Amino acid sequence: MNRFDELPDAVLQLDAGAVIVEANAVAHRLLGGDPLGRAINDVCAPRTPDGHPLCPRGLPAASRLRSVTRIVDQPVVLHTPAGEVAVQAAGSYLRDDDGLLRGAVLSLRSPGRRSHPAANPIEIVSTVSHELRSPLTSVKGYTSLLLNRWDRLKDEQKKMMLEQVNHDADRVTRLITELLDISRLELGRLVLRRQLVDVRDVAALVVEKVAMDQPALDATIVVADDVTKVYADPDKVEQVLTNLVENACKYGSPTGLCIAVELGDGCLVVSVADQGEGISAADLPQVFRKFFRRDLSKPTGTGLGLWISRGLVEAHGGRLTATSTEGVGTTFTFTLPLVDLDELLSRG
Repeated sequence: MNRFDELPDAVLQLDAGAVIVEANAVAHRLLGGDPLGRAINDVCAPRTPDGHPLCPRGLPAASRLRSVTRIVDQPVVLHTPAGEVAVQAAGSYLRDDDGLLRGAVLSLRSPGRRSHPAANPIEIVSTVSHELRSPLTSVKGYTSLLLNRWDRLKDEQKKMMLEQVNHDADRVTRLITELLDISRLELGRLVLRRQLVDVRDVAALVVEKVAMDQPALDATIVVADDVTKVYADPDKVEQVLTNLVENACKYGSPTGLCIAVELGDGCLVVSVADQGEGISAADLPQVFRKFFRRDLSKPTGTGLGLWISRGLVEAHGGRLTATSTEGVGTTFTFTLPLVDLDELLSRG
């Protein structure tokens, strides 16, 4: 088996002349055959969306790569037997022991892995505007009060107001982040800043933050003894967990919540289980759909949290799923692959 076959994206290894020396099964399918031994320009002629060749004369000169190790995520158009295909390209340059360029590894995200209907800009603006109004009103009210009555307010009152302003500013920042994530996910331009992450620490931080809005939150974090750190974007993992925990509090129950972390088959498995009313069989397949709201009588939010969360998990190469039993509760589970590209490269 090819050492890159574990990865969900098409992966090509190139030598210093941009000749393909290794390709996984996904790459064979994407390129319509065996590309080994052929220059990448001859196989698929990768170009940027504006028509410029990605590798006009092979890989860049070694002198330009002294301080560069990564190939930054960028959209690329490939010429394949099936026609032109748009993908997202990223990867790493390879050097020998003397630091000289000896090739590169290129990851090509297949367009079939994730597709979504186009966003409705009016619906997005309307929904997010409504969500922004509440924290901004709070910030405006408290800052106005502090400015006009500073000398008449007690220190504990000032502290309470400033803490609320800080909290509401975080809410606004998070909403703006979600807006940016929508755009990046739609265009396939989401960039992950991966590092080794201890999900146990992320879960504890999420519970602490959510408890500020949900004082009744009673959550247990259960981590298996054999759990290791995972190579992921810590901010995105926190964003996913925050969405799941907040949803559990709003639509399930803030008490009896359990966040479990364990090892699966080549992946880390994280689940958030509540003891709420559960989700009906009719609604369960819809919960990851953009703008879906299953109970308008309860706090609705933007209807984007689960859609964005699934996109963030899939960008890591994982999956986000939901199971539910009415009257018992709901469990959301996501996986993060235990695959480190640099570790794979070091083996060969």
